[in-house]
Amino acid sequence: MAAVTALPVSTYRLQITAEFTLFAAADLVDYVRSLGADWVYVSPILRSTKGSNHGYDVVDNSIVDPARGGPEGLAALSKACHEAGLGLLVDIVPNHLGVEDATQTAWWWDVLEKGRDSRYAEAFDIDWDFGGGKLRIPVLGDADDALDDLKIVGSELHYFENRYPIAAGTADDGASAREVHDRQNYELINWRRADSELNYRRFFAVNTLAGVRVEVPWVFEESHAEIVRWITEGLADGLRVDHPDGLADPGGYLDMLAAATGGTYVLVEKILEGPERLPGFWATAGTTGYDALADIDRVLVDGGGRERLDAIDTALRDRAQPVEWKTLIHGTKRGIADGILNSEVNRLAREYGVARPDSDTALVADAVAELLACFPVYRSYLPSGAEHVHEAAELARRHRPELSATIDDLLPVLLDPEQPMAVRFQQTSGMVMAKGVEDTAFYRYTRLGSLTEVGADPEEFSIGVAEFHQRQSDRQASLPGSMTTLSTHDTKRGEDTRARITVLSELPERWESVLGNLRELAPLGDGPLENLLWEAIVGAWPASRERLHGYAEKAAREAGNSTTWTGPNEEFEARMHAVVDSVFDDAAVRGIVEGFVEEIADAGWSNSLAAKVVQLTAPGVPDVYQGSELWETSLVDPDNRRPVDYDIRRLYLAAVSAGAHPEIDETGAAKLLVTSRALRLRRDRTELFTRYAPLEAFGKQAAHVVAFDRGGAVTVATRLPVGLAAGDGWGDTTITLPGHDLEDVITGARYPGGSVLLSELFHKYPVVLLAPVEVAS
Repeated sequence: MAAVTALPVSTYRLQITAEFTLFAAADLVDYVRSLGADWVYVSPILRSTKGSNHGYDVVDNSIVDPARGGPEGLAALSKACHEAGLGLLVDIVPNHLGVEDATQTAWWWDVLEKGRDSRYAEAFDIDWDFGGGKLRIPVLGDADDALDDLKIVGSELHYFENRYPIAAGTADDGASAREVHDRQNYELINWRRADSELNYRRFFAVNTLAGVRVEVPWVFEESHAEIVRWITEGLADGLRVDHPDGLADPGGYLDMLAAATGGTYVLVEKILEGPERLPGFWATAGTTGYDALADIDRVLVDGGGRERLDAIDTALRDRAQPVEWKTLIHGTKRGIADGILNSEVNRLAREYGVARPDSDTALVADAVAELLACFPVYRSYLPSGAEHVHEAAELARRHRPELSATIDDLLPVLLDPEQPMAVRFQQTSGMVMAKGVEDTAFYRYTRLGSLTEVGADPEEFSIGVAEFHQRQSDRQASLPGSMTTLSTHDTKRGEDTRARITVLSELPERWESVLGNLRELAPLGDGPLENLLWEAIVGAWPASRERLHGYAEKAAREAGNSTTWTGPNEEFEARMHAVVDSVFDDAAVRGIVEGFVEEIADAGWSNSLAAKVVQLTAPGVPDVYQGSELWETSLVDPDNRRPVDYDIRRLYLAAVSAGAHPEIDETGAAKLLVTSRALRLRRDRTELFTRYAPLEAFGKQAAHVVAFDRGGAVTVATRLPVGLAAGDGWGDTTITLPGHDLEDVITGARYPGGSVLLSELFHKYPVVLLAPVEVAS
């Protein structure tokens, strides 16, 4: 077998499903290797809920999911990777277990059957006292007599398709199903009560994902035995940890994982807010790359378009002043704390009441919710991050002066890492941030859709080249093994959808006209959502009717302004779907959309290639999300988890490997060329990627270049292409390259080094990747 690098040079992400199994992934290793990627990176592979297309609802930590290929499939993929010299990175889910179907999750079933006496009761984060000794399961419908639909079937209680165990000795006297239910260690409750009365911790607000207390030693050992085996037996070479912020002690967990795996390569799915840094004491190589995504997107945005786009957004809202991001997210986060996560807030208040029995529970809950709404980052890791608690308290006092005394009383407890309330507050703040910001505010703050992406701060509209260089230099110095990405299974829009939407920052007046015409022809009555929807349609076009209907419904319900998941506004949604249909059925609407897409397509493709070559060559470990070597114009999940056509990708890869230089067109073959050349150079000549040094352009169009030297490999990419074209092209603008012969690995063109006209450098594509010419020995 070929040697595998201890750290990946790059990765290629694959979504493993029942339709695309580990065996299918093994068959794709030759393609991934030929493309140039260094490791294969797979979604969760432990047994998950039947029919799951993502794998994050694990039901059994002890076995590789048979539906995804089972242990044999993992062995086949591992063998194929290692024989090709590729490593294998596997996604794991320590925070929760899937409990949608209790029969599939043995630990949960045992807790339902035996209650507090179950060995596994300690594994789940359950407040038994609040439930009167019972675990509350929110599945009942709205009818007052919903429990009348319970049936006894053998040793189980059935509520429609839901099955639950009957504890021994509780159904021996001919009792009715309802009477038997009342004797169990669980209580089936109305689904709406989950918002405020649930008594187990979940993944965010997903009732079917129950939080696991992985900090308990035996829970860690038993839930990670199979995972550790993959590493110790050489089946896998690294791990990606999903949602560590949900754990009681993320740093402690990572230490346990490092000890068990011998310090294997580990990445964490961690969202960093603004200048926030990854905790330096964590045993991890870095994050999964959303922070890098935000920087790359923003260096391609025209800051000059901000004022006009703000004005458009303000008019759409019928306001006098632009909406302030911090004001918006305070409201959405508070809405989440008072709504779907109120049960977590109430539990925090109960925790406080244990130490302070004389406290006013309602007042404490109000203050806790306000602190959560004001929390500036996902969470603290006490004693680290205490400043964030103080910052939240200061802001909460300004918002709610009448709560100041209560907040002052809470602070000593919330700042003490030994206090159960402080631990739980840290677990909860990330939930409120994720649901209030990413899953609500991102659908309400619509001035430029490419900015509302996972891990990004939409308040930061753009960054200049100098700031971009500084951030990359910091990454090279502090976390060179951290992942970088442009698309994932969780991104709100694929990388090339965002790249086209970003063009609007250069054409705000034109977009205002186009949007106005579309709204007149197909009115909806929700200005911000209309902007979001038309941006998505333009960014993803051409797209199927089904895909756009799915996106519109999710976006509108997540925004929650005109319709919601729990209370759909049928009249509004009918108009909304009519808007989508108009793109296909109304010649005038379709003409506007297709005409505008044609107008901005070239600029969007330029942005796409620039983003790709920068991501693949900048500091960090670049990941290529499945299929994104061609245009990735997906929208939010599940759209971004669609099957990938690898036959066409193999065909294009063979062509570019044989020397073809395709035009930049709708096929995306030019992007595959850029991707493969960058990945191969990075893998085969690692010595060229050892540092980060900005390169400067000179001349009238110098602002349209982002360029850097990685220690021999030189990346030069075009930015703001519309403005460049309006200025009559590159003219006499030059860039100073290292003073030796260089070859563009994308086109094969050679340059002598020194001062070079950008018009000569960009003779074929809006990007170049230069490497020192190798001299034959």
